Amino acid sequence: MDDPTTPLDPLAPFRWHPEPELIGLRDAATSREALRRAGEATWEASLDWLYDEAMARGVGLPIDYPTIRRLHYGETGGPGPAPANPTTLDAVLSEFRERIAPHTLNSYHPRALSYFTPPPLVASIAGEVLAQWTNQGIDVWHCGPVAAFVEEEVVRWLCDLVGYGPSSFGLCTSGGVMANFIAMALVRDVHLRRLAGLDRPPRGSRLEGVRVYTGDQTHFSIARALDELGFPPETLVVLPTDDAFRLHAGPVAEAIADDRSRGLRPVAVCAVAGSTNTGSVDLVPELAGVAAREGLWFHVDAAYGGAARLSARDATRVPGLELADSVTVDPHKWFFQAYDLGALVVRNGDHLRQTFDRSPEYYRGGEAAQPRADIATDDAGDHDPHDAQAGQLNFYKLGFEGTRRFRALKLWASWKHLGTSGFGRLIESNDDVAAYLAARCAESDDLEALPAVPELSVVCFRHLPGGSAVAAAMDPPALDAHQDRLCAALELDGDGWLSTTTLRGRTWLRAGVVNYLTTEADIDRLLATLRRLAASL
Repeated sequence: MDDPTTPLDPLAPFRWHPEPELIGLRDAATSREALRRAGEATWEASLDWLYDEAMARGVGLPIDYPTIRRLHYGETGGPGPAPANPTTLDAVLSEFRERIAPHTLNSYHPRALSYFTPPPLVASIAGEVLAQWTNQGIDVWHCGPVAAFVEEEVVRWLCDLVGYGPSSFGLCTSGGVMANFIAMALVRDVHLRRLAGLDRPPRGSRLEGVRVYTGDQTHFSIARALDELGFPPETLVVLPTDDAFRLHAGPVAEAIADDRSRGLRPVAVCAVAGSTNTGSVDLVPELAGVAAREGLWFHVDAAYGGAARLSARDATRVPGLELADSVTVDPHKWFFQAYDLGALVVRNGDHLRQTFDRSPEYYRGGEAAQPRADIATDDAGDHDPHDAQAGQLNFYKLGFEGTRRFRALKLWASWKHLGTSGFGRLIESNDDVAAYLAARCAESDDLEALPAVPELSVVCFRHLPGGSAVAAAMDPPALDAHQDRLCAALELDGDGWLSTTTLRGRTWLRAGVVNYLTTEADIDRLLATLRRLAASL
């Protein structure tokens, strides 16, 4: 049946554009085929990038910041004015191919192992495309009705993965930084309020004398969150970890006792399960015991390592998450999801509402009671048609963000596509490849790893020019500089990509194996390339 509101020429208002059918798209007869071709062209540009660029080099050329900036912007070295006139999508895609595609980080390259940027699963990309088309706002339920339920479902799966019960809940975030920020807000507004016996969340001088304990491998976002939440700099107590970079319960218990004796108020312990630096896992069950005995909030940053729970074989590498009050998990790390997607789950989900529940006037439509379909709205009976509100799910009441992207759909699609068992296979493959790299280092006189055996899939190692005896006699800063030069040479060569980090004051190469395309043969080739490059330095 024809829509009487459709104009005779639906493209008439848009004929100022060379492709009006891609803007005035309300009529399928005039736009659907054009949209199909546009999608095909966009997907083809994506595949050209994948096979012509991403699989060819770990990172595009040039690699130095001033050159690539000048190449991108031209001789001005900075952004020009916004385009004044329209152009075709083909022209836009052509510019993508020329100005952008050759110069990207290429996470699909099987020897690109720097940082924590995985190649996104195809189902994740499909979910992201659908999320952008549907453009749901996951803040007030009214803006994305079923989309809110998709996030609820994904959050429940993450709660189950952590080992939480039915009273738990959480939300998707932009990443681990925001998740840790929200967790520290709970520490302040829920737990510190309770410990201090306050009738409102503590602010100002009431944040003084508080102590939060963590290890030296914790993520920077914990310190940043406490700072931005108004705590004094001395609030965070950073304790030393062991030779494998793991925080033990003993130093935490001693620090708590010492602080109590000085009249300070311990409030929380923050552990890490899969540190960014080394992949180390703090002794979470022991730390949970200390936190419970001392009445402290226990947060675990499992942004990376939490995904190990997807594997039946390797889940025991990240024990005790169910003992935490809150847990950060980052699906855009080891769940192989497209950016951005983090998450925070909380053992008592109502703590989120207690902290963030606010109701601005302009959301009143989303707060309004909705009549139930099974209740008559006429005079038949005395039922109240508005009695079925039953806790409408409005995510803006559970975190900092107002407007929120439909982040959950890509993880929902990926989990449906792979299943937990499929995710587990990819996790196990990464762990096995990391173990293989560490073993190759152990058997080689010109390589060493720290720690020698990785807990998860991060391997920190370095090249020893001339072998271990020669390297031992080198000036330590010279050996550090060798790692930096070698890493830069690899980046320029393009056959792989590593990052560097500092461990106990020394420089190490760092391989973060979160690439499900990487094989043991890729590790052999990567090491051969490093040796070739080292010989030429």
